[in-house]
Amino acid sequence: MKRETPRGQGRRTLGARLRDLRVTLWTLIVPPGVWAVHFMFCYLWVAVSCARQGAFPRFTTAFVIGTLVALGIIVASGAIAWMQSRTPGDPAPHDEGTDIDRLRFLAKSTLLLAGLSFVAVIFTAAPALMLTDCR
Repeated sequence: MKRETPRGQGRRTLGARLRDLRVTLWTLIVPPGVWAVHFMFCYLWVAVSCARQGAFPRFTTAFVIGTLVALGIIVASGAIAWMQSRTPGDPAPHDEGTDIDRLRFLAKSTLLLAGLSFVAVIFTAAPALMLTDCR
């Protein structure tokens, strides 16, 4: 079965699709959640490598892929939040109880958490570049 688009809409751009996504409390926890999973991945990676091999793990392909995936998810979350925070309306502060003010507040909070989580992932992965001993 072929799915048809309504007349006049055609294909929408990526920006239009991002604007249609809604930022909620669940999307607010995605960036720090990704950082927490990456943090656990890094520490388990080192603990298992030191216990089995007795040597600090090298910056291997799996470690690089895990870090890049975490950074990619955080950047995507931040991009969606940035598009949502630019929704037209009243200027800041967004302290009224309207739906648009709530959306922009959550979007701005998600954007800030995405920036913090991006830096945290980099700082979590940095020791793998510098350390070489399990002691």
